[in-house]
Amino acid sequence: MGRQAHADLERRSTAVADAVVDFVHRLRADRTNRALRLAFLRKAGDNGDLYLAHPDTHCMVLLLSTDEGDEMRVLAVRDGAQARAELTRLTVEINPVSGAVEVVDQSEVSANVVALTDRATPLFAPYEDQLLTDLGVVPSLLPPLRKVTTDEQFEQLLTHNLPELTRDVLLALRDRVEPAEVRRHITDQWRADEDVNTHDWARAAKRAVSQAETDDDAVLGALGRGFDAWRLFLHPEQRRLATTEFKGSAKVTGGPGTGKTVVALHRVRHLVDRLPPGHSHPVLLTTYNTNLALDLKERLRQLGDDELLRRVDVKSVDALAYEIVQQSHVELGSPLNDEAAMNLWHTVRFETDLLEYDAEFLDTEFKHVILANRCGSWDLYRRVGRTGRARISTAQRHDVWQLVQTYLAKLDTSPRHTTYALIADRAAEIEQHRMARAEEQASYKEEQGGRDLVHREADSGMWLKPRYRHIVVDEAQDLSASHWRMLRAMVSRGPNDIFLVGDTHQRIYGSQVILSHQGIEVRGRASRRLTLNYRTTRQILGSANHLIDGTHFDDLDNGTDTLDGYRSVLTGLAPQFWRAPDRLTEMRAVATLIKERHDSYSTPYSAMAVSVPDKDSAREFAHLFASEFRVPAVELGKGGVRSDADAVRVGTMHRFKGLEFQRVFLTSVGEGQVPHQRIEQYRLTNPDRYRQEEQRARSLVFVAATRARDELIVTWSGKASRFLPPEADDTAYRAADLLRQDGPPSGSSRSAA
Repeated sequence: MGRQAHADLERRSTAVADAVVDFVHRLRADRTNRALRLAFLRKAGDNGDLYLAHPDTHCMVLLLSTDEGDEMRVLAVRDGAQARAELTRLTVEINPVSGAVEVVDQSEVSANVVALTDRATPLFAPYEDQLLTDLGVVPSLLPPLRKVTTDEQFEQLLTHNLPELTRDVLLALRDRVEPAEVRRHITDQWRADEDVNTHDWARAAKRAVSQAETDDDAVLGALGRGFDAWRLFLHPEQRRLATTEFKGSAKVTGGPGTGKTVVALHRVRHLVDRLPPGHSHPVLLTTYNTNLALDLKERLRQLGDDELLRRVDVKSVDALAYEIVQQSHVELGSPLNDEAAMNLWHTVRFETDLLEYDAEFLDTEFKHVILANRCGSWDLYRRVGRTGRARISTAQRHDVWQLVQTYLAKLDTSPRHTTYALIADRAAEIEQHRMARAEEQASYKEEQGGRDLVHREADSGMWLKPRYRHIVVDEAQDLSASHWRMLRAMVSRGPNDIFLVGDTHQRIYGSQVILSHQGIEVRGRASRRLTLNYRTTRQILGSANHLIDGTHFDDLDNGTDTLDGYRSVLTGLAPQFWRAPDRLTEMRAVATLIKERHDSYSTPYSAMAVSVPDKDSAREFAHLFASEFRVPAVELGKGGVRSDADAVRVGTMHRFKGLEFQRVFLTSVGEGQVPHQRIEQYRLTNPDRYRQEEQRARSLVFVAATRARDELIVTWSGKASRFLPPEADDTAYRAADLLRQDGPPSGSSRSAA
């Protein structure tokens, strides 16, 4: 099944999809069956032929048959009275860059592009034909492309199911990306791993970019309506990352929606496929919270089946640490939840009368400096480095040390309690000891040739093998140093030991961790980037990128990460900006816009989400929605939404992590709210802390904004946040006007200034 044929089916009725499903079943069962009505169309080349077939009386398919093997590829699907004519005029060729079999409806494209006038300048006039084809534009598209003179014509061109590489290159050039950057970020990612023979159809048909890569059942499932395309087709760079053999650990970074999790899931399947037969769980798939771990488990089941899951442990990193500590019979006490742990810091501050140190600072200092660097004494803490943390004086460190000791003493009182940070630290210690014993035993076995080994193993009382053969980590940017120490000790150093994906632009928990300090080397070719967003439109993505302009982000090591080349090939609505004179007006305006999207555009309430600054605001919005507008709403909790009800999702920006919605309302983005005015106390007294708090606020807004698939609406009361465009206050729509009966229309089909 070809990529473009899959896209053809997505635009057609269920009846057409069902007919093609049945046709493929019958074709696989008996290619010689005359009832299939296969008709030779023309030769594609020396070792390839094109055929037409009738799955039923209302649709037709175009197929490629090659000389090597008894195989056929479905290239295109058409329905209606003109189906034969449309399929017959399709141009089928091999892309010289990617080596993929590509289809272009050149006649249809030409008919929809207005001919060049004497005074009009073609949009792509600055680029020679040779440059365009070198970048990957399909050659047969060049004549109609030269007639495109307006953005409207260009948008019309993009509606014709163009090959992905061609579409991506043209969009980048239209966005004025330099050809050298297009080549680096786009063309080179699609480039075939071998020289391409544009006449070798048998080889082209076998390339992964020309076909679905899963088994037949998955291909057939893709012809239906409820199947995610990512299960079938990976971007060439995604596929390489999922299947490459690395000498050790590897890291994949990329902006929101670039498919990092998809790569991680396919990586797990690739690793499992290479395992010898057995019933153990040698592969670990982990992430930073339980809710995301459950989602990963379900998606892994969709990608493979229960057979795949039987060889994989899927756990959150804290659940894994807790399990390790319990198995070791270490008594640390019952763990406090995040709120209780923070309340204990407040208690310690008041009892010691050191109120100048806020609870959040103390909590992160404890986790990301003291525990991260294993500071078991004041002398170690006094001298430890503080990468990614605000600078504080020796006297301030002494105060913090005293606060930490008081905190630990309170945890140790009856009944004993602990925190998940302490559990992770203890689990790391346990696993490091276990790995040291395993390495000692392996060394002894090698020296002795196995003699006396049974006695040593029995005497150890431990199963002295590394816990896992491979570890795959999702959302790596939010794991702590203790987590990484634990994971490093769970797998032996060697080929494909640890594979991690993440994005520091989305770091909303924790602090900077230098992986090389934890024994995880991912520099050089072991570090790769994804740049193509599959979820968010170009318009929304452009606005979201501006939120983090001018800030610097680490690369999970000593380097710097950027979003260079980050882009989307999806087009849609420009984000809307709405300004209100006060908070109540803002809330009512948001409710009005939501109700309009539901009533006028049939958007389900459950496909819309409202981002708010805190839990109290979530309850406030939900109450107003129900009491004044009869708009159902549910709050996003730590475990997501436990209800499938058709209700608007309302939650803090932290809760938006890992989710996506058709329409997102980003509220309260006003000065003093985003970032919160409380960080101003650090502007002069602690500039490092001020910069960190501001960057974290930017990351939070960036995460929330990129949850939107089709539409992003930003609202605020008072003055716009400095994170928004400078002209936001002047160009925004007026929320007060919206609430008047004769106010302006606010439909989602309208683009904002």
